[in-house]
Amino acid sequence: MSSSDIQSTFIEAAAAGTQTVSANATDVANNAAMTLTASPYVTDQPRKITITAASNQSGISFTIVGLDETAAAATETLTGPTAGATVTSTKYYSSVTSITAVGNPQTAGGNISAGTSASIAAPIFRGDLRMRGMYVVNTATAGTVNFVQGSPAGTSRLKFNTVAAANSTEYPDIPEDGVVFRNGGYIVFDQTKLSSITVFYA
Repeated sequence: MSSSDIQSTFIEAAAAGTQTVSANATDVANNAAMTLTASPYVTDQPRKITITAASNQSGISFTIVGLDETAAAATETLTGPTAGATVTSTKYYSSVTSITAVGNPQTAGGNISAGTSASIAAPIFRGDLRMRGMYVVNTATAGTVNFVQGSPAGTSRLKFNTVAAANSTEYPDIPEDGVVFRNGGYIVFDQTKLSSITVFYA
């Protein structure tokens, strides 16, 4: 029996939610932190964070502090949403330590909450790798899965289109020598368009 250096990473993500990180609250104080549902809040996969409000919060901002998809410290400030709207971070977070209002929120007539979006940037492996294969489970909505190297904003090494057939599976062929990723490989996708994926690599 010969040995193999092939490894695998299984990736799936829960549905997005507007209150997963911080539940609706009408008492967010001036320049105060929102109450998180867990401290720190750890995402199932690195994903973008959302802030939703029933009242107009566009006159203030919210600062998100946590860890990014590489587990490095990350922070960004989002302008608050207008009434009934949602704003979304540009960065992907593997955990959130705090979300703080910068200014005095309008709490009358509406709740403020923080959640997770459907935008995922899941690591395959955080070092050099050669992708050898994948096994995909589809959702009812088709979409494009992007395999990038180095970071979610890095060079695309492979793209794959899912099909709109819930729970159907695909096992696409990968060229014999595989696809090389330098300094890490990440899968960037919309959770509503990919149920799960197993990636085989060496």
